[in-house]
Amino acid sequence: MNLLIVGSDKVFAIENIYVKYLKEKHNVTLFSAQSIFYDYYYKKGIVHKVLFKLGLSNIYRKINRQLVETVKAVKPDAVWVFKGMEIFPETLKWMKSQNIKLVNYNPDNPFIFTGKGSGNANVSKSIGLYDLHFTYNHEIKAQLRKECDAIIEDLPFGFEISESLFNEAQKQAEINKLCFLGNPDKDRAALLNTIAASGIPLDVFGNDWSNFITGSNVTIHEPVYADELWMTLRRYRVQLNMMRVHNMDSHNMRTFEIPGIGGIQLAPATTEHNVFFKQGEDIFLYKTPEDCIEQVKKILALTPQEANAVRLAAREKSIAKNYSYRDRAFSAAQKIEEIL
Repeated sequence: MNLLIVGSDKVFAIENIYVKYLKEKHNVTLFSAQSIFYDYYYKKGIVHKVLFKLGLSNIYRKINRQLVETVKAVKPDAVWVFKGMEIFPETLKWMKSQNIKLVNYNPDNPFIFTGKGSGNANVSKSIGLYDLHFTYNHEIKAQLRKECDAIIEDLPFGFEISESLFNEAQKQAEINKLCFLGNPDKDRAALLNTIAASGIPLDVFGNDWSNFITGSNVTIHEPVYADELWMTLRRYRVQLNMMRVHNMDSHNMRTFEIPGIGGIQLAPATTEHNVFFKQGEDIFLYKTPEDCIEQVKKILALTPQEANAVRLAAREKSIAKNYSYRDRAFSAAQKIEEIL
């Protein structure tokens, strides 16, 4: 299969993982539409930002011209667009006229935009143009079926951890505290402040948390990235997970990252969490803030042997059920090949 992926080449981009594994079996080219936009948007201070916000920038037109030229050169069987904020519907229509199959995967919600980076009119107007939509969310899947005639397939998030990093992470001494990794918003802060008020010791990693959370038993740390993120996920007794408005009954990246590194996860009792894992065996689930506090106390009171059993079960489930991004990539490739 000759596949062109449209997305980002930035280190944080999920598509990089798919490119890496799909190249093992297919001819894959990455067109970094989002990276071209970001490199423009953040260049020359606020000048480019102001031009773009006023509608005076031609950066999207430039990106679409470059994409058309790339398609002509690569001659792909399929084009897989990640999100697609930079891509005009007219460009997708042109690709369809070239008998190219179009695939979309939106790691956010294509119907709920929670910020300037989560979606725009290009995303909304292009939904009906794709031949195949991947989605991580069962509610989005149902809505996509109402909005378009495309094939809709599940593509949950996953984990990407080397065996050597996993082995190094599990050598760490455990910190018997509750931990949360992520940046603040008012909903996250509300739950964490409730937990802190109960007296539970809490470590928080992220930007600007001092403006959102208080308490003598709260320790705020700078955000962690790359290997240190994985080491932190494994080091603490409890890793708290919280959903945002675009995936309230679904799952997120932490859903698989925490068990993938052998962490103990406390997450909302969503429909999908109950499908992927088993309460009390390889995950702990909460329904209310009060329930969350009781679950934290329960996990902190586990013996080291009991805690290690949960860690082992979470890791083994993640491997046995093919929750890694390598498995996700090969599954997605199979679905794309089926529409060709």
